[in-house]
Amino acid sequence: MEVINRALEFEQRKMKSLSTSDRVKISREAKQLILDLNQIYKEHKDQKVMDIMKRLTLIKRKVEKRLKGTPLTA
Repeated sequence: MEVINRALEFEQRKMKSLSTSDRVKISREAKQLILDLNQIYKEHKDQKVMDIMKRLTLIKRKVEKRLKGTPLTA
């Protein structure tokens, strides 16, 4: 259950005023945590694990959205 503790700790981190390299690191770490949690979820089918994965996915999407920027409209 170390992965769950790391995920909960990751969720509590401050995500303000990050550099681009920090955003990349956060995105990669979130992806790895989500994949690890997915393995646990496959074994136990625990809804709490699924909820953690959903929250991490939202954080990851928000960070990646900031990395990629807004698309230009024609």
